Amino acid sequence: METTAVTFRLGHASDADWETLIASCLDQIGTVPFGANLGFLYVTDTLDEDFPLIAERLRKETGVDHWVGTIGFGVMVGGREYFDTPAIVAMIGVLDEDDFRVMPTIDTPGDPLPECIMDWVARKTPFLGIVHADPRNAYVSDILDSITDDTEAFLVGGLTASRGKQVQIAEEPTEGGVSGVLFSGDVGLTTGLSQGCSPVGEIHDVTRSEDNLLLELDGRPALDVFKEDIGEVLARKLERVGGYIHVALPVSGDDSGDYLVRNMIGIDPKNKILAIGDRISAGDRVMFVRRDGTSAMKDLNRMLTDIMSRSIGAPKAALYYSCVARGPNLFGPDSIELTAVQEALGADVPLVGFFANGEISKNRVYGYTGVLTLIG
Repeated sequence: METTAVTFRLGHASDADWETLIASCLDQIGTVPFGANLGFLYVTDTLDEDFPLIAERLRKETGVDHWVGTIGFGVMVGGREYFDTPAIVAMIGVLDEDDFRVMPTIDTPGDPLPECIMDWVARKTPFLGIVHADPRNAYVSDILDSITDDTEAFLVGGLTASRGKQVQIAEEPTEGGVSGVLFSGDVGLTTGLSQGCSPVGEIHDVTRSEDNLLLELDGRPALDVFKEDIGEVLARKLERVGGYIHVALPVSGDDSGDYLVRNMIGIDPKNKILAIGDRISAGDRVMFVRRDGTSAMKDLNRMLTDIMSRSIGAPKAALYYSCVARGPNLFGPDSIELTAVQEALGADVPLVGFFANGEISKNRVYGYTGVLTLIG
């Protein structure tokens, strides 16, 4: 089946009030492509109160009916990152009207999608969904599972990151759960994941635990195993591991070495216990990983090479979601991460996204990762 030609254009602006920023974005977009019907919108959290007004103004001025997006601590466009300033990035494109559906918020695992969307799912068998999730909802992972069960779509995206309102756009302003857009298999889509950490030591069996506490690994006190893995220098000064050493949960049944990174949130030297940012059970497996810019950049380049080799032809547009702990916090202040992504794509490929409070790929919530999706 022939796919509809896809045309995308973008605009971005910073350091002004929201109305001035929108005017600048519209000037850059220029003449709206005939048939433009889908928009992606990301704003920094300094504009959280204005986000619904921004979305409505863009809808009115462009004539594009369908919008999805959310708020980030930072936003990105091309090879540029915006942090700690009012900023808007907006991208509009043309797709066949029957090749996508905007998905309203699902805030409870197992809640059904609207009947009109499920009818479309039965006809079109969606291949991929780009989703945004509310980090305040403790059941995001379960909601992603239920959406996948209903649609069989591969889900990618990110969690809203805001010091204020946690708003998403899915046609209308929304919050509290997971929303986004589903694409049919007739839209050419390619996606890739880049880890921001590298393993230290081996994978260990959890032999005793309690809630989020690691008590024993491989039948030994968890702290003893941890010290051995991180090495003598760090083991002597455990206060240095915060933000540098994390716990990773290997993905069961995955033979690619994939893992989910979780924060180390406490160490009890007396009882030799580790506290981590997730529930853990006896029989699970864990390993320890190190977060550093050199390893992260190496894996980013690996992912970019891989995704470009799998893309059929030059992409028409791209979306990138990166952990808020990456970007300038990991690679420095010169938009190094986004420059690498844009250079791999080519200067003419529109690229937008945001820095998230958790990244979504393969229907799972990750941390410290970068998730790239190509539309082509």
